[in-house]
Amino acid sequence: MSILVVGSVALDTVKTPYGEIEDALGGAATYFAAAASYFAQVNLVGVVGDDFDHNQIEFLKSRNVDLTGLERQTGKTFRWGGVYSNDMNDRETTFTHLNVFESFSPKIPESYRDSEYIFLANIAPELQLDVLKQVHSPKLVALDTMNFWIEGALPALQEVLGKVDILLINDSEAKQLAGENNLVKAARAIHKMGPKTLIIKKGEHGALLIPNDMNFFVAPAYPLETVFDPTGAGDTFAGGFMGYLARTNSINKESLSQALIAGSAMASLCVEKFSLERLKDLTGAQIHGRVQEFSKMMHFDADGAGFNL
Repeated sequence: MSILVVGSVALDTVKTPYGEIEDALGGAATYFAAAASYFAQVNLVGVVGDDFDHNQIEFLKSRNVDLTGLERQTGKTFRWGGVYSNDMNDRETTFTHLNVFESFSPKIPESYRDSEYIFLANIAPELQLDVLKQVHSPKLVALDTMNFWIEGALPALQEVLGKVDILLINDSEAKQLAGENNLVKAARAIHKMGPKTLIIKKGEHGALLIPNDMNFFVAPAYPLETVFDPTGAGDTFAGGFMGYLARTNSINKESLSQALIAGSAMASLCVEKFSLERLKDLTGAQIHGRVQEFSKMMHFDADGAGFNL
């Protein structure tokens, strides 16, 4: 099964307690595609400037990512810079230069329009709606958004939410979108907006799957001794999540729960190096090994003697 991802391809300048990089490959669509490509074929739609070195993304081609939809325009590529705190929980954005991404208008190649799985990365809701008008009867549509669009483009965001199956969002944004301080109440409110499944990203505290029957499933964050660069972890999570669903071509509680673990495993691997370096040379055995470690972490005997009260 093929996945269509529409979003940013960027050059990031990042500083963490473990070092810094300048103009490194980044962007939501790039991280997503790199992670999802280990599970399924990916079609990428984005835009770069004429300053972009395409050698940086050659590894994506070797990983079954089709780049026909990556436009090249006159101007500079989207650039973002950030500095992370010592505990990696907070970051300061030092600059955001949208450049050619500011006028990005996704054009979905005809060869992509039958993609079964669609991921609308964090772009303007109006653009997400336009993408959905260009594709044919996808099996599943997932969407990412952020507080900027909740605050400044709520009507369009609500319209696109009525057309998607899965929303990926962090806990504070979920509460903001729903106008509720309680996450359970927020989830119920968001389900009424359209998405059948809600994925709450909680960073160092893991991720939460909330289907519309409110039968929760929780994945912990993987305990890492060293996190080199958290940039792109959320998009890597989404790539692993959607990639797993496309690989199994199954959408039910069991496959969604397993996909949550796949996403969490990919995100935990991504942050072990700067930029996309860790995602370039993973092996299937390494991914499977990390998933097995998640399984060991989450297993316990609910019928243990101490529970027989």
